[in-house]
Amino acid sequence: MHQAFYRKWRPRTFDDVCGQEHITSILRYEAENQAFSHAYLFCGSRGTGKTTCAKILAKVVNCEHPVGGNPCLKCASCQAIENGSATDVLEMDAASNNGVDNVRDIRDEVIYLPSELRYRVYIIDEVHMLSTSAFNALLKTLEEPPEHVIFILATTELQKLPATIVSRCQRFDFRRISTDAMMARLDYIAKEEGLSLDPDAARMLAKFAQGGMRDAISLLELCAGSQKEITPELVEKIVGITGRGLLCDLVNALADKQYDTIFSIVDEVVRSAKDLIVFWQDLLSLYRDLLVIKTAKNAKAYLDLTQDELASLSALAARFSKETLLYHVSLVEETFLAMQKSNAVKRALAEATLLRMCDESLDTSSTALLSRISKLEAAMRFGVTLPLAKEVPTAAPTQKPAKEEIVAEKPQKPKQAEQKEEKKNLSPIKEWAEAADYLENIDPVSAGFFRNTKGYDQNGTILIRTPDDFTRQMLSAKIAREHLANTFAAVLGHKIPEDGILFETAAGEDFSPLDEILDAWEEPSLPQE
Repeated sequence: MHQAFYRKWRPRTFDDVCGQEHITSILRYEAENQAFSHAYLFCGSRGTGKTTCAKILAKVVNCEHPVGGNPCLKCASCQAIENGSATDVLEMDAASNNGVDNVRDIRDEVIYLPSELRYRVYIIDEVHMLSTSAFNALLKTLEEPPEHVIFILATTELQKLPATIVSRCQRFDFRRISTDAMMARLDYIAKEEGLSLDPDAARMLAKFAQGGMRDAISLLELCAGSQKEITPELVEKIVGITGRGLLCDLVNALADKQYDTIFSIVDEVVRSAKDLIVFWQDLLSLYRDLLVIKTAKNAKAYLDLTQDELASLSALAARFSKETLLYHVSLVEETFLAMQKSNAVKRALAEATLLRMCDESLDTSSTALLSRISKLEAAMRFGVTLPLAKEVPTAAPTQKPAKEEIVAEKPQKPKQAEQKEEKKNLSPIKEWAEAADYLENIDPVSAGFFRNTKGYDQNGTILIRTPDDFTRQMLSAKIAREHLANTFAAVLGHKIPEDGILFETAAGEDFSPLDEILDAWEEPSLPQE
């Protein structure tokens, strides 16, 4: 009969337990010195080895010939506990046996000596599920049990246990198992089972298990049911894990406001076997890593990443401010909660949220405003003089003569004449979008402004029309002019001198001073038909 991997490869001695050396070392010492406690409390998340260590402890306290604090696995006591025939080792699931009567049965039994073994061992799993009356019935027995009785309590929710119970036990906190430890164990099991496990696939399984060895081994068996060679692509297909590459492509698309790419990635996730909620969890996890990189001096210590992954995410994090990352996290978290309530519209929620993440001006929340202001502060660090606020006329009659005087000093050409002159002297530059992409690689800040402009060839010189004076000032700065000259030389194929780049502010709609400044940093929203 087939036996599941997690049962077949369950550790049988303390030396086989992975990632819990701070616990197994103490238990081995107690076994070597025969200094056992009357009650133990094992607490920690699922799959970290609580029940496994409880069963090993039950064997070692009754072992006839322990070896280095481990059970010998050869004596009659070890064999009986291994095959489940030992009547003196009782395992009870408190989730289904949580009444006071179940505990009273234990209290009545402990007075009797073990029938075969040295100690009678009670393993109570998920002990936090016991009722209040059951805890009260257990309390006195747990405090002063007979010398031949040992209690081992296991729980995933320590906070639900009464303090009176916790104080009467020797407590051990099981940690989540590290990714490297799980990878080593998965590699060992794969070799023993005749499987070829790619290291990247093992890392993906270990990360998805979130510190639980049992989950990682179960996922390995799931992938092994398909083929003997387990690759990252197979793990993505079988388990539904989203690769970091696809997530990074999505975040880069958000930074570049590439709407087609965003919709295509969501479509790919929906059409595949991946659950959109799992994909959203992975996206939130990626943003957590980006925030750590952006804020911590020693980010590598808090991230489970290879050196190449760290370098890639560091470059990605450099494209965002802390305020923008926090704004994105708030939107992802908000949508994640909404997805759990509305399964039918998960795709619509995801796409709408991603569009809001592209353009903060679509959101009126404080986090969105902070993200926009952070971009303004970045502009000011370049030493750019911000455009002055437009004066609001206090009395219309007194302002009219001034306007008439201005018109008299600088007469405007008729619109028809201007249009004829533009058609005659100006020709649009077709490589403008390509120039914006090239500029992005050498000067991302200027590229953000450049994408809002239009370019024309004016008798051998380049005329850049900007939507406002602020954009013109940013692009006409000395360093920006140098980068523009290099960009045009690469894209157009011939050298353009810095004085061959001209700027012109196009007439636009009136905005409030704050919107005029902030919008200069933002690309337009969805393209209009």
